[in-house]
Amino acid sequence: MTITYKLSITLAIAGITTFITSVPSKVQAVTFISQNALQGNDQVDWSLGKVFNPRSPNPNDFLSNSFSVTSARNLGLQVDIPQVDGLTPPFVFQTLPPSEGVPTNFANGDFLLFTGFLPGTFPAPGNPGLLSITFDRPVSSAGSQIAVYETLNFTAFISAFDKQNNLLGTFSNPGTSSLALDNSAVFLGIQSDEANISRLVFSTSQPNRAFAINRLSIASVPEPSSILGLLGVLGMGVILKQNRK
Repeated sequence: MTITYKLSITLAIAGITTFITSVPSKVQAVTFISQNALQGNDQVDWSLGKVFNPRSPNPNDFLSNSFSVTSARNLGLQVDIPQVDGLTPPFVFQTLPPSEGVPTNFANGDFLLFTGFLPGTFPAPGNPGLLSITFDRPVSSAGSQIAVYETLNFTAFISAFDKQNNLLGTFSNPGTSSLALDNSAVFLGIQSDEANISRLVFSTSQPNRAFAINRLSIASVPEPSSILGLLGVLGMGVILKQNRK
């Protein structure tokens, strides 16, 4: 009985593994997606413990040009923004009414990841990116709102790459910037028919202006080991039920 039980479990797990590895691969299809259609189950809101206050600047609140962050569901991300001489490093600030902080056309209270600029001048030169986000595990879709500092009209771009750094797709969307705090910042989102997006790159048409993104929405999937574990438990449950009979 014991030998049969162990053998049954081994065969069940082997069968599950064979089923997963033998599923036919899909034809890759990457599309542009709206904010409502993304239906993410994970996010990064950029409140990283370092929030820059433009009214009382603190150099310790600047970020590195390359830094790591963890999503709400513990997905690791690596953010890379090129360093530009003479400009501040990137930083996070909370957009608020003029009496409290810096207004933008994101939603009131949003935390914004800003690429860096030269304060004290108008219009201020800024870091145009690229802003690159690499995921520890590939995701099926992701996106964020975006706006350019001190520029009324612009074109925003989003590109997705797979694990081998192959370009999956690039899309653009026209956007505007203002101080209205009306959540009108344009959204850029990208979706694949499978979880193969390993890196996102945001950029804009403005060669000398900084830009910001707000909360990054992500559609992530559990680690493969977790899926196998769940299926293994289900398979063992079926076997135990059969053995009792």
